[in-house]
Amino acid sequence: MCRYRGRVLTVTSVNVNGLRAAAKKGFVEWLAETSADVLCLQEVRAEPHQLPDEVREPEGWHVVHAPAAAKGRAGVSLYTRREPERVRIGFGSAEFDGSGRYVEVDLPGVTVASLYLPSGEVGTERQDEKIRFMGEFHAYLKGLRERAAADGREVVVCGDWNIAHQEADLKTWKANKKNSGFLPEEREWLGRVLDATDGGYVDVVRALHPDVEGPYSWWSYRGRAFDNDAGWRIDLVVSTSGLAAKARKAFVERAATHAERWSDHAPVTVVFDR
Repeated sequence: MCRYRGRVLTVTSVNVNGLRAAAKKGFVEWLAETSADVLCLQEVRAEPHQLPDEVREPEGWHVVHAPAAAKGRAGVSLYTRREPERVRIGFGSAEFDGSGRYVEVDLPGVTVASLYLPSGEVGTERQDEKIRFMGEFHAYLKGLRERAAADGREVVVCGDWNIAHQEADLKTWKANKKNSGFLPEEREWLGRVLDATDGGYVDVVRALHPDVEGPYSWWSYRGRAFDNDAGWRIDLVVSTSGLAAKARKAFVERAATHAERWSDHAPVTVVFDR
């Protein structure tokens, strides 16, 4: 049972595409208005000391930053209204724990994680890195679910998974069959994460919106992708089945216009009842 704030847990995930840049373009104002209890950020691309005070340690939030060892790359953060009971950076990987791609915290009754899965690029080492990450992370996810179940806890892993699982998850799927993010082996891997008999997790937004295209959460800055809603649904809120069953509402906080965007991704929010 999720025991956060008594009745409701609101979780928001967003790839900020550089937090310092986002802070100058509207993130600070958005943060002041959000009703989220937990905020998961990806692609922060900054050391904590490089961030302005209002985003490094904003009033009313407990913040964990996990920057990458490689300067200016990756980086994930978690903002929680309640002080975490436990914090973990990385998932026990010798290769990836310093890469700024995973951080998790324990709150009452629920473990929340922010994930930035490698984007990959076909025919390059970046794709090989992505495949290695996926292999290690799948094993960790299964263990995390099993440990949480033993403790009577739920799990929710939010972030930029950099994989569109189904054709309904990207507008131009026919043109992307051979591109990273929609490769058969990537989609099969995510399918195993979401298989009740394997990974045991649920894609919460898709569960609440089973028969729609999207809702997309990333649009290229190139061309008129945003205006034409030619996007990808790669920012996922993935949870254990018990918590997924308590999800009541899920939505993408899409900017009203291209000019009002502070990232090429939009926040994805899920509201869970207890």
